[in-house]
Amino acid sequence: MPLSKNKEKYIRSLSEKKYRQVYNNFIAEGTKLAYEMLNASNIVIEAIFAQKGWILTNKDLLISHEALVEEVTQKELKQISQLTTPNQVLIIAKQPKVNLDANVVAKDWSLYLDRIQDPGNMGTILRIANWFGIQHIFCSLDSVEVYNFKVIQASMGAFLRVKVIPIEFDALKQQFPNLPTYAAMLKGRSVFQPMLSTSGLVAMGNESQGLSPSILAQVDHPITIPAYGTHDMESLNVAVSTGIICAALRNPLMNI
Repeated sequence: MPLSKNKEKYIRSLSEKKYRQVYNNFIAEGTKLAYEMLNASNIVIEAIFAQKGWILTNKDLLISHEALVEEVTQKELKQISQLTTPNQVLIIAKQPKVNLDANVVAKDWSLYLDRIQDPGNMGTILRIANWFGIQHIFCSLDSVEVYNFKVIQASMGAFLRVKVIPIEFDALKQQFPNLPTYAAMLKGRSVFQPMLSTSGLVAMGNESQGLSPSILAQVDHPITIPAYGTHDMESLNVAVSTGIICAALRNPLMNI
């Protein structure tokens, strides 16, 4: 049965945040994400649109989701895809409820993202957090939404394993008043020196403006990635910086 115009319109509407909020769902595309989502226990699948070859190849994977599968042609997939080159399968799923684990936040490292705007950066930071076993990412309410299509794709499935919680920094501080807080800045204690605690919250700032003055006023410890040699660079990409800092946090030699 051909894909209906109403269904096509509905799927395409999910490229906009307001409709993702109305329907409380999101889109993911491609075989890798499909495998991860269909095997995830915390994801409720609403619909699967896939080409015939992909359906036949993945019969076993789709056994418990057969009723949700709708075969589409390459042309139909291109009409609903947000990729320049569609990749065989598109999934619509419900946004899972995220439950904060206060015990983990108190005893481990977490990230706070202030006004991150680039979806690629957000998705990459999710992958970095997942790689280094960081379970919670908090972000300002004006950061790019985790269920933005480009964030989902860039995260390569990390959004399934890292808890992303929008909350303002001062509210988070009120919730965890004893949690040590660190600010990634151009000047501060080197991340390659032993950290001053074995757990805490590391705040990363906006791509062009850095951390908000209101956040800087509340953090306990400024930290920096020292530059070497002579160069004209003003700063590092926020995702690159996050990767370096997370590696330092997980290095046992850097923790007292």
